[in-house]
This record gives sequence, structure tokens and C-alpha cells, in this order.
Amino acid sequence: MTDTVKKPDPADVQEEAAPDTADANGAEVAAAEDSLQDELEKARRKADEYHDKVLRMQAEMENLRKRAERDVSNTHKYAIEKFASELLAVKDSLELGLDAGEVEAAKLQEGTALTLKVLVSALQKFAIEEVDPVGEAFDPNLHQAMTTQESREHEPNTVIQVMQKGYTLHERLLRPAMVIVSRAPEESGG
Repeated sequence: MTDTVKKPDPADVQEEAAPDTADANGAEVAAAEDSLQDELEKARRKADEYHDKVLRMQAEMENLRKRAERDVSNTHKYAIEKFASELLAVKDSLELGLDAGEVEAAKLQEGTALTLKVLVSALQKFAIEEVDPVGEAFDPNLHQAMTTQESREHEPNTVIQVMQKGYTLHERLLRPAMVIVSRAPEESGG
């Protein structure tokens, strides 16, 4: 008879070895799982913190935008407030002149001159300057030629008369001066 040696079943071998390894592997897996859970919680807290910061920054940016819009709106509304208050003195002076009743021409002229002086002072405070170019070369950036006139006394393209003064605001043209410009006399061919 033959003795047969029974080969061990691999499943039985694993079962015998498994209890020690399973306990070790189970502990490692549990520790790894706990570690991952901790990291996940930390990541969630950090994400929540960043999300909160983003929301706050968005709210702050929206507040800044609204404040800037309000400031721009107020600037547009009240930009001429100081200028307007300066002009009130001119208006008051004109009203006093009208309420004076019958006044001699000399006194009326004196009052008008004083009112004009107050107005010129108000304009200068806000960098509004006259463009009165008599005797200067014609500059199409500052002057508007209404007509030309022959002149032997002036170089061609010289402003010889101002019909209406022009004005600049901080060197930016508000209104061109309306002028008469000289031209060379025509030669009479006779």
C-alpha cells in the first residue's frame, strides 16, 4: 500500500498564519485610517477657514466698490460747490446794484467794476484764466479766427483784435478767443 502524503491546503496554511498577521495588519490599517481621518478633518477645517476668508474678502471688495461708486457720485454732484459759493458773492453784489435805485452813472460803473473784480478773483481761485491774445501769433488751439484783415503794421497771422476773450481751466481750453487775424496787404498791380 502506498502511503500518501497529504499536501497541506494553502488556505489552511494561510488560516494558521493569518491570526498574527491579521491583527498586525488590522492595527496598521486602523492607525492609517485614523491618521487619514485626522488629515481629512484638518484639510476640511483649513478649507472652511479659506472659504470664510474668501467670503469676507468678497464682502470687503463689494463694500469698497460701493464706497468708490458713492464717492465718485458725490464728487460729480458737488465738484463745483466751492466755485458756486464764490459766485454767490458776485450775485449778491449785482443784486445790491439793482436794488440801489437811481444811481449816478459813475457810481454804477464803480459798482460794476468792483463786481467784476470779485468775479475775476473767483475765477482765478479755480485756475480759470483769460485768453486775450492781442498782438500774439494766431494759435488755432486757443483762438478762433472770425475774419482776417489786411495790415501793414502787423506781421501776417497776428491777432490784431479780440472780439470775445477765451478761457482756459488748468491750461485746458474752455472757450477759444474769437479774434481778427492780420494778413499781408495785397499788392496792387497797376
